[in-house]
Amino acid sequence: MDTRFDVVPQIFWLFQFILALAVATRCCHVPHLKRNLTLTTRIFTPLVPFVLAMLTCSAIQAAQPPQVSQADLIKHSAPSDWRRLDPENTLVMEINGQQVILELATRFAPQHAANIRTLAREGYYTGSAVVRVQDNYVTQWADPADEEKEKEKVKPQGNALAHLPAEFSIPFKGLPLTRFTDPDGWAPVSGFVDGLPVAADPAKNKAWLAHCYGMVGAARSSKPDSSNGTSLYAINGQAPRALDLNITVVGRVVKGMEVLSSLPRGPGAMGFYDKPEHYVPITRARVLADMPAAEQPAMEVMRTDTATWRKLVEASRHAIGGWAVRSALHSNICNRTVPTRPIVSPAAS
Repeated sequence: MDTRFDVVPQIFWLFQFILALAVATRCCHVPHLKRNLTLTTRIFTPLVPFVLAMLTCSAIQAAQPPQVSQADLIKHSAPSDWRRLDPENTLVMEINGQQVILELATRFAPQHAANIRTLAREGYYTGSAVVRVQDNYVTQWADPADEEKEKEKVKPQGNALAHLPAEFSIPFKGLPLTRFTDPDGWAPVSGFVDGLPVAADPAKNKAWLAHCYGMVGAARSSKPDSSNGTSLYAINGQAPRALDLNITVVGRVVKGMEVLSSLPRGPGAMGFYDKPEHYVPITRARVLADMPAAEQPAMEVMRTDTATWRKLVEASRHAIGGWAVRSALHSNICNRTVPTRPIVSPAAS
């Protein structure tokens, strides 16, 4: 048991006794008590700030609820705290023999998500490659022929649309946002929707996906509406939030960021590979719903609209004990990773 503040009640009652003695002496006019009180007051007056500080610390400590570790919250979470990946809106890529799984943000970028599904189903991403790895910024993949300006070798986009509108934001009103209590710094309001980090400005009725680690965006040229999903990137370092509202964010890597972030850095400008032999091929890319059941990755993601998720966020603010000696009392949307876990039985829904 923590006994750091056990002395507080004793000091508190001693302080009360001194005050009572002062009142009694003043009322009864007892000379020797006055002399004793003067001496006692001189001794204990310097202790007043200390007593008040101790009482304040005790009150603060009492106000803080008992902390449960994040690991325990996840361990004891209910089945209803988790959800399966949406097969129609999940892209599974294979790079260097490992899976990279991307969940599409259909609520925030529906037209880009639809185009990406079409591109994947028609084989556009299979045979594409990682063409850029810029340290602490992005890992980007695209058609190598397009990067090399070899127009005769550029992959056809098939039934995918060549031009899409920019999908930088959506209306905030009615959005089922699980808010964070701490200030964001980049937006008046922040939180999570559908497992994705979201920033918002209610006064402008605008909400958008934040460029946090693992988030995926659609690369574009200087024109805001020049992205169509043929070239995508994932954030591999410190969140470049200045990109928010400048690029369409299409989803999040839910598995495999260690694959994308550990690739060799590109020696060229902005981290591009300067030689074709440096490209890292995407051997296969499929929509999860199109994969044979035996090959489908069996995993689920924690829901971000539950009491368990809110407790998890709060636990991260009060991380103390064990290794930690100081609690940050702060959390932001880009340092909260949504937990995932494997499903033992793929057949169980």
